[in-house]
Amino acid sequence: MSERVVIIGGDAAGMSAASQARRLKPVGELEIVVFERGHFTSYSACGIPYWVGGQVADRDDLIARTPEEHRARGIDLRLGAEVLEIDVPGTRVRVRDSADDTETWWDYDKLVIATGATPIRPPLPGIDAAGVHGVQTLDDGQALIDTLRRTEGRRAVVVGAGYIGVEMAEAMINRGYEVTMLNRGTEPMATLDPDMGVLIRKAMEGMGIRVIGDTEVTAVRTDDSGRVRAVAADDTEYPADVVVLGIGVRPATDLARSAGLPLGAGGGLLTDMAMRVRGHENIWAGGDCVEVLDLVSGAERHIPLGTHANKHGQIIGSGVGGDYGTFPGVVGTAVSKVCDLEVARTGLREKDAQRAGLQYVTATIESTSRSGYFPGAAPMTVKMLAERRTGRLLGVQIVGREGAGKRIDIAAVALTARMTVEQIAALDLGYAPPFSPVWDPVQVAARKAVSAVRKRG
Repeated sequence: MSERVVIIGGDAAGMSAASQARRLKPVGELEIVVFERGHFTSYSACGIPYWVGGQVADRDDLIARTPEEHRARGIDLRLGAEVLEIDVPGTRVRVRDSADDTETWWDYDKLVIATGATPIRPPLPGIDAAGVHGVQTLDDGQALIDTLRRTEGRRAVVVGAGYIGVEMAEAMINRGYEVTMLNRGTEPMATLDPDMGVLIRKAMEGMGIRVIGDTEVTAVRTDDSGRVRAVAADDTEYPADVVVLGIGVRPATDLARSAGLPLGAGGGLLTDMAMRVRGHENIWAGGDCVEVLDLVSGAERHIPLGTHANKHGQIIGSGVGGDYGTFPGVVGTAVSKVCDLEVARTGLREKDAQRAGLQYVTATIESTSRSGYFPGAAPMTVKMLAERRTGRLLGVQIVGREGAGKRIDIAAVALTARMTVEQIAALDLGYAPPFSPVWDPVQVAARKAVSAVRKRG
């Protein structure tokens, strides 16, 4: 007898789970039904800022697999279908079809929740005005591009300075807009320590972006037609023809909360290592709607990244399809780009280490991406945190030009292996003048961190 698995959400985690489950079990043994309330599936949300900014020419370039391709593999994928309720005791979900506005209950044997995350929209006057956009899905990106095409003015205000805010500010500059970024924090990108964030601000200001820090947005001002005309922050108004919210995202877990499923402190679903929702043998969850174990601090955190979502989907699909897999956790690795500046981080910031009760030392160095005499050598700043007593690596942040960003992978592997800075300094890394100095910048930082650990005893 065929089992039915219902999947809520048709992007990275959901469709990866569906595809993996179908590889393991044929149509006659497993019915796979996916409900996606949007109009697209299996796309790169991380690529949306580059599409908006014009570096990616076409929306379809971001789509890895079309709905037709999924259906051809025996996956019943339904677009414009929004799940309104999960009835856990009854093992069923209530679905609204946007095409005819009808609602239907669907039974399931196994359930996968892959609802993703939603842009944070603070409850401010005018926040839902025409011309104000959050950007998380392909539908969001299309809506923003449609607005830009209709808008005659060329003033953009970006609220928030996280990864999305910074990338969208650059996208607006690339489209010829005059851009102002409003940030609650002192420096952009709170995922970095402020002494590294200042490098981002200087680079953005060099691009012509006006960066206003330590400011609190209080309202969005509208004209007589209800369209945005300005953003109020503290005692100042910043004229705006379009507003992009880059404040961050929150897990889309309203459905799960209403169903009584377990949520963590960050609002994400809690799962075991096999991505099964805790306390529920027939329900799995993955992607931006879950919390994951931070292998460095030992805490559970909400870290929305496509890399995690795809891995979650593979593990969930294996479990649904009768196989087995686990997701051990993350070290918090992320990389981004502002114009030609590459920004990367992994592990803990200083405030994370303090929150975890860890005593630590820091080391910050200036180096280059290649041997200094080799053409194209570019400056790079590396900051490293190490545990004071043991020298165990706790975190790394890198800001530099070409060749800087992917060096964070060295640190990510070292963190996962719980290496000390002394061990990192002794690593046998590849060297040739076109690729790095004799001492790679990560190892230069590690050597300085070793000295700091020894000095502090």
